[in-house]
Amino acid sequence: MEYFFKTENLTVGYDGKPIVNNIDVSIKKGQILSLIGPNGSGKSTILKSITKQLKVIDGVVFLSGSPINDINSRDMARRAAVVLTERPKPELMTCGDVVAIGRYPYTGMLGILSASDKEKINEALCLVNALDLKDRCFSEVSDGQLQRIMLARAICQEPEIIILDEPVSFLDIRYAVEILDILRRMASERGVTVIMSLHELNYAKRVSDRVMCVKDGYMLHLDTPEAVFTKEIISRLYDLSDGVYAELFGGL
Repeated sequence: MEYFFKTENLTVGYDGKPIVNNIDVSIKKGQILSLIGPNGSGKSTILKSITKQLKVIDGVVFLSGSPINDINSRDMARRAAVVLTERPKPELMTCGDVVAIGRYPYTGMLGILSASDKEKINEALCLVNALDLKDRCFSEVSDGQLQRIMLARAICQEPEIIILDEPVSFLDIRYAVEILDILRRMASERGVTVIMSLHELNYAKRVSDRVMCVKDGYMLHLDTPEAVFTKEIISRLYDLSDGVYAELFGGL
């Protein structure tokens, strides 16, 4: 099989109203796909639709050859981890408790964590440099710390694919680069497929194998970073004049 994740004629939106139409994407296992485009172009809607949080309007999403609608919830939880922008509000939970949620697809009916599960929780926290947050109340951490905890939860899940919506928002440069490097290593060393939206074009160019451009209800381009990050394509995508392009993206 040449692809691990694939969509065919996918149309997504809300309440039957299309927002992005005719999305045809295929990526291999261990590749990173980044979605870029203006605010409101539908990137988050695409991510919610391919994770079954929104019902698709038309088309099919395949994971390892199987339509995701044929994959039951428990198997989906083992195979796919999701990190979206909405801030979860667990009551009276520590950061360690939140990360531990990633192990529950593997526990029994009582959700009892084994010694191995607890080790994986600590490993995930260490990987995102957040072990010191383990006993902190989750509701009290900063946005940047929350991003790292939610990524740790996804890592702890040991998924085949991770879907993330703006994973480096609220992070300073150091932590943003660290998070993207972690995703890159997971892709190259563990074969984890990564699909994410990014506003930061320099990061998208640095970390991606494929880049999808979304605007005005359609997927305008899907190609390698080298092919996408050109003056012509980026200017069209963001409606930039020559002067604005040179000022903002001259270093891309």
